Amino acid sequence: QVQLVESGGGSVQAGGSLRLSCAASRYTYTYSAYCMGWFRQAPGKEREGVAIISSGGSTSYADSVKGRFTISKDNAKATLYLQMNSLKPEDTGMYFCAAARLPWGVTAIQALARGPGTFNYWGQGTQVTVSS
Repeated sequence: QVQLVESGGGSVQAGGSLRLSCAASRYTYTYSAYCMGWFRQAPGKEREGVAIISSGGSTSYADSVKGRFTISKDNAKATLYLQMNSLKPEDTGMYFCAAARLPWGVTAIQALARGPGTFNYWGQGTQVTVSS
């Protein structure tokens, strides 16, 4: 099945930036056919959606990161990215890359609303720590 490997996490001061990457391999279908997403989980909290990019290219973000984070993908490289700017301490957590096969026409907004359970494949996660 699809293998996802995240990288780019680290420790940064508030206001700083990080760029996460997620390399995909062993996928059955064309990479562009997958809905891709970034999720995060803080200590003691449930996993939550951060940003989604649909197979059609639409994007959606959690309200808490709108205007600060940008999700993108490079289909030729089968790689997903999350550019995180103006980081805040509350952004701290383990960030996971995920993939799903969803029917055509499903928007990123809809995919985000469906939650983590909709996504079939997951990476191991990369830690992001933001200090005040």
